[in-house]
Amino acid sequence: SKTNARKWARQKEAELDSGIIQTDTRILDETTVSDILLRYRETVTINKKGYASENKRIDSFLKQPWANYKLSRVTSGVFSHYRDQRLKQVKPATVRRDLGLLRAIFEVAKQEWDMPLQENPLVNVKKPKEPNARTRRLEAGELDLLLSAARSRKGGWLMAGIQIAVETGMRRGELLSVLWSDVSFANSTLLIRETKNGHPRCIPLSAEAVAILQSQEPTEWSVTDRIFPVSANAFQISWQRCKQRVAKGYPDISDLRFHDLRHEAISRFFEIGLSVPEV
Repeated sequence: SKTNARKWARQKEAELDSGIIQTDTRILDETTVSDILLRYRETVTINKKGYASENKRIDSFLKQPWANYKLSRVTSGVFSHYRDQRLKQVKPATVRRDLGLLRAIFEVAKQEWDMPLQENPLVNVKKPKEPNARTRRLEAGELDLLLSAARSRKGGWLMAGIQIAVETGMRRGELLSVLWSDVSFANSTLLIRETKNGHPRCIPLSAEAVAILQSQEPTEWSVTDRIFPVSANAFQISWQRCKQRVAKGYPDISDLRFHDLRHEAISRFFEIGLSVPEV
């Protein structure tokens, strides 16, 4: 019965804790950190939406001296030292992501691959503090300057992308993934299939957003045609060049990020009176 099963499980756990049941730890002397990094990449990372970026992060781990350590030699101190050295090279947010991924890898090795680790070596490694959240919004006249600089781009997709970002609060990746078939002009809605959390969502479109999309709609399109048919890299390069043109007469624009347009949009939603659930 389930009651007996729970009783048996508690007894076995108590026996493990007291050392009555001996765990064979020889595998820790035979397995390196790089072994579990590679296994995680091949079995877990490959199935993730963010495969490319996580793959690069694991590549950087494999170049570290501790990648060749046997699991029996790995301690919290190894990764505390790595954290401190890494902070000299990159921002705290990057180090936090590094440590988070490493902790997840060791947790999978311990819980799912039966690696007899006493504990996850990342558990006691403190992550660097998060920097203060960005509060950058568009200053008066900045949007007009950006749109004027973007208007010269062939096809008008950059200008439309900036406008839609401000009208909807969509992320750059979401903008670049939406299809013409995801737009309902009749209902003034847009279905976003590829989102950060993996759950599709349908958002309302303002009259301005509808007008912008209608101005971009081609005469003919198929169900697989994207609204913004450019790569993320091409979009980013065009965005940077657009800012550079503006910066010649308005240097303050240089610190604006495309993601700040999402913050701008959300702030505007509250300013026009939308509630928290609506936003």
